[in-house]
Amino acid sequence: QVQLVESGGGSVQAGGSLRLACAGFGYAFSVYNLAWFRQTPGKEREFVAGISWNGDTKDYIDSVKGRFTISRDNAKNTMYLQMNNLKTEDTAVYYCARNYVRLGAGGRGDYWGQGTQVTVSS
Repeated sequence: QVQLVESGGGSVQAGGSLRLACAGFGYAFSVYNLAWFRQTPGKEREFVAGISWNGDTKDYIDSVKGRFTISRDNAKNTMYLQMNNLKTEDTAVYYCARNYVRLGAGGRGDYWGQGTQVTVSS
């Protein structure tokens, strides 16, 4: 069955870096676009960054442009999110999603990972 598994979350001080990974299993990884979303308690899940099936097209929300980089390695069935210069407001559970559609500040996907916690302290 289709599975998306995130890893790489953790705790870091403001200004630090983390790299998240999302591994896909059970389907033709290179066929689908992928995205990262994040959610904090009491808020709607928010789109963060998306990438096309071949990695040629990337999309970011304004608040992470210049700090986050989305990429993928189709040979390894893995997508990444390099997060630099992290801020306390980046604290959230980060989810990867397959076959995403961006809808306003949020969006949908047909499969989701279980999420990985990112905590940024001041």
